[in-house]
Amino acid sequence: MTGPRPGDDGRPVLDASALLALLAEEPGADEVEALLDGAVMSAVNLSEVLQKSEQHGIDTEGLEFDLEALGLELSHFDVPQARAAAEIWARAPRAGLSPGDRACLALADTIGGTAVTTDRRWSGPKHGVRVRVLR
Repeated sequence: MTGPRPGDDGRPVLDASALLALLAEEPGADEVEALLDGAVMSAVNLSEVLQKSEQHGIDTEGLEFDLEALGLELSHFDVPQARAAAEIWARAPRAGLSPGDRACLALADTIGGTAVTTDRRWSGPKHGVRVRVLR
């Protein structure tokens, strides 16, 4: 996949939880694997994946290169995304969204994509971003 397919709601933007589900072979891993080629992830969320993996004793040396080889684009977190993340908080201040959550949502918002996560809490807030919750 090199972008949205007909009928899709935009390019998949992976949250750390989605990629961690794939790496740990948890429920939803097959769905994430199918989305990898053409998906994008914020460097903020990659940092979370690296930290959580290292926390569980997994060597992450070169992981970013492996992910890029599978078609995942890694995106810098820039000023427009920082503003979008702040606006998401303003639209849903009580949603309990972490900075990493808002980074994923902001990237999806700025590129017109769909945030892909395993976190069911994302489907409730009125943050104005398309979300696909796995599992």
